[in-house]
Amino acid sequence: MENRSEAEASPYKSLVAAVSYGIASMAMVFINKAILMQYGHSMTLLTLQQLATALLIHFGRQMGYTRARGVDMETAKKLLPVSLFYNANVAFALASLKGVNIPMYIAIKRLTPLAVLIAGFSSGKGKPTTQVTLSVLSIAAGVIIAALGDFSFDLWGYGMALTSVFFQTMYLVLVERSGAEDGLSSIEIMFYNSFLSLPFLIFLIITTGEFPNSLALLFAKSNSLSFLVILVISLVMGIVLNFTMFLCTIVNSALTTTIVGVLKGVGSTTLGFVILGGVEVHALNVTGLVINTAGGVWYSYAKYQQKMSKPPKQVSDVEAHR
Repeated sequence: MENRSEAEASPYKSLVAAVSYGIASMAMVFINKAILMQYGHSMTLLTLQQLATALLIHFGRQMGYTRARGVDMETAKKLLPVSLFYNANVAFALASLKGVNIPMYIAIKRLTPLAVLIAGFSSGKGKPTTQVTLSVLSIAAGVIIAALGDFSFDLWGYGMALTSVFFQTMYLVLVERSGAEDGLSSIEIMFYNSFLSLPFLIFLIITTGEFPNSLALLFAKSNSLSFLVILVISLVMGIVLNFTMFLCTIVNSALTTTIVGVLKGVGSTTLGFVILGGVEVHALNVTGLVINTAGGVWYSYAKYQQKMSKPPKQVSDVEAHR
């Protein structure tokens, strides 16, 4: 079964899932920047990405390219909170950018691993190992130190960003539970998330006034080949990013996914310094990033040790012959 192989992933598959998500997530930062420089309607772009994802999986299932099951209303009801938290995370994240500069936004969002750790412990998942706890705290400390080098306070923006962290935490924890407890594959969760997101997103772009202006601008820019290429790449990478994110969360954990996101943020920031230039680097920024990265490497090592120390799962004769 597809979902069985994901839930019982080997260390190699876990590593591949994490690295793939990191690469896709980092690439998406620059792709989104490129498309938004020409097309500023971010919510419409997100709607198009979700629509493309839902259609691709639907037709892929119809043509036999994937074993993902069709829509089940009971499953849809269970995953509705996942979709709501996902869209709330995106909405509050976009709102926070109106009052918080990008370095501080990234710093605040990097607090998600700590929130996931607390949420997992509170929900009875069990106490993490000392190394895992200390590594996540190191990441959080690095974020705070780095943020002190470029600190500007906006109460509204900070509130929106922290609310986004909360919704992202709940979203990732729910994704992890849905994959492990309900036996859903990453493709199935991705389909339900896209399918359930569309009504909310369509309502959002209408009430915020993006539609129909965003659609008119999209048609106007469709004459540009370069814009169409970037748009198609953005839609494809949106699908790839969602798939690798769900896969990483299922075969690893919600905490691992957020740690990869933290390291991606470090990589994106570093590439931004190199590619874009013109950004003043403070000692606190560098110190914080070093601590942040070291914490991520420490966490990866701790989780690898933890995974390798687990005894292999005994498979019954019935399961072995399924």
